[in-house]
Amino acid sequence: MSRAEQPSRRTVLAAAASVAAAAVAQGVVPAVPAVAAPETDADETARTETRRTGSGRTGSGRTGHGRDGTRPIDYRSWTTYSDWKTGTVKGVGAVAGDRPGVVIGTPAGTTSYTDPHTGTTGTWEYATWTGPVHRPAVPATETIASWNADTPAGTWIKVELHGTYSDGTDTPWYVMGRWAAGDQDIKRTSVDGQTDGKSTIWTDTFAIDDATTGLRLASYQLRLTLYRKPGTKLTPTVWRLGAMASDIPDRFTVPASTPGLAQELKVPRYSQEIHKGQYPEYDNGGEAWCSPTSSQMIVEYWGGRPTPTQLAWVDPSYTDPQVCYAARYTYDYQYGGCGNWPFNAAYASTYLDLQGVITRLASLTDLETLIAAGIPAITSQSFLASELTGAGYGTSGHLMTVIGFTADGDVIANDPFSATDDAVRRVYLRREFENIWLRTKRYNASGKVVSGTGGVCYLYFPACPTAAQLKALAAVGVR
Repeated sequence: MSRAEQPSRRTVLAAAASVAAAAVAQGVVPAVPAVAAPETDADETARTETRRTGSGRTGSGRTGHGRDGTRPIDYRSWTTYSDWKTGTVKGVGAVAGDRPGVVIGTPAGTTSYTDPHTGTTGTWEYATWTGPVHRPAVPATETIASWNADTPAGTWIKVELHGTYSDGTDTPWYVMGRWAAGDQDIKRTSVDGQTDGKSTIWTDTFAIDDATTGLRLASYQLRLTLYRKPGTKLTPTVWRLGAMASDIPDRFTVPASTPGLAQELKVPRYSQEIHKGQYPEYDNGGEAWCSPTSSQMIVEYWGGRPTPTQLAWVDPSYTDPQVCYAARYTYDYQYGGCGNWPFNAAYASTYLDLQGVITRLASLTDLETLIAAGIPAITSQSFLASELTGAGYGTSGHLMTVIGFTADGDVIANDPFSATDDAVRRVYLRREFENIWLRTKRYNASGKVVSGTGGVCYLYFPACPTAAQLKALAAVGVR
């Protein structure tokens, strides 16, 4: 789909309703208490419906591997004191310790910023860290940056990406996000309208406009700008900055994997649907909160939870107020939703001793490796109701939390699109789940070819992982 054809958010919701109607017409009977058609589509569709559509490439026939057998996913991060010292700095200092990072030292200068969502213009001191050039193992059609940071009140950060194409030309400096943990100083936001005729930023994703030309992103570098109110000693601290670059072969189906693990993690269960109508200023309330609800499940699995003071603004009559909190603090004011992938990872990292990254996995075997080490994952997928037995709905984009595998190898998922917290745990057939998650092409309810996410997932894990967790993360390309 071209930029001009990108659906509006209202069109997206209408399309979601048509998917659900088609499922009913096909005689699909929900295996759980009936709920309305998921508006979680609003979190995902504007991206999945535009990425790769029309590229015309054919798949390699090998799950998670390119035509030459290499893994077409490259995640690179900067997290150590040595990493931070490799950057080019203007006013930024690297700090050592248990969790190395970068902070404002002596600001490089001052600048003004007019918040497009409030119209307020403020003056800020700033400092920059520009990372070294990184060449992905496989030249990429898509790249997604993610970061972990602390932004005290009065501070915020900007993350940018610049690259070189395989034809030797350069991209602009693209803004991948303007972010703060809170929402009082600036409104965290993606930036629309960024394109150079060869690539485009779709909310949180750099994408080559026409992959059939053979054009790829051959290298990239990331730039951080740290901001604070003038005359203070405040500073953001960034602990992790990274990006996932990938070139997933286009495919409607992926080969079946062989089950290798029977294990289930005890992850809290939260329904997005019980929040329907709550705080509609955050993307129409809970029916669109699949992403923050999934994020909150894993945050709490690792022991994180908002304090009573942090939850004081939530109506005390609401069940699971921490889900409302997660929605507010993952909300992207430009996108108009809570499904910005890096914003969710950044939200997770605001909890003490947690890290979050956005990457792709190559197979269910990768997921088994993580589960075996005690690491659940949030997966992004889209499907018709007939394509996922027991779901009882179809969706153009939805997040759910994978918490384990049955003895038969089927996927155990905490699916937030459920009528109650108790109904959240589901078991989905392995073959169906791996296909809807890993494919890059699918047919929607109207028979039109649209895109899938190609294995996108959120991974949240401790700031100091165990040896087994480090080994598992390394096995799926995360260090």
